[in-house]
Amino acid sequence: MIEMELNKIIIDEKRHDQIIVLKEKNGERLLPIVIGLQEASSIKMKLSGVNPPRPLTHDLLASVVMHLEAKIEKVVIDKIENNTFHAKLFLKGENGKVKIIDARPSDSVALSVRAKAPIFVEEEVLKQSANYK
Repeated sequence: MIEMELNKIIIDEKRHDQIIVLKEKNGERLLPIVIGLQEASSIKMKLSGVNPPRPLTHDLLASVVMHLEAKIEKVVIDKIENNTFHAKLFLKGENGKVKIIDARPSDSVALSVRAKAPIFVEEEVLKQSANYK
């Protein structure tokens, strides 16, 4: 697995598709992922330090995880199928047990930003996505 970091968010309010770009933490490879406007806005708001008066969906889920005395340990983007990326959230309970939950990469990145959890991408996903360029 390759550790990645959020490099940029491209928001075009006239289009329905927004893009997050992940960059290899100790390298040069990039992974662009098309996401929805709501998810892109949620990520951007958190990074900008905007605190809405009421919790947004990703804030709510992060709060639920915390109140269940668990933590988002990491996000793994583990496959690409029919041009669709798939991810897993790794949640660690206070007992040390890890639960793996299927998730969209957009939601996973939005949660990782809130939890300050690392993002990983399987090497095969990076190779496959390079073939689509």
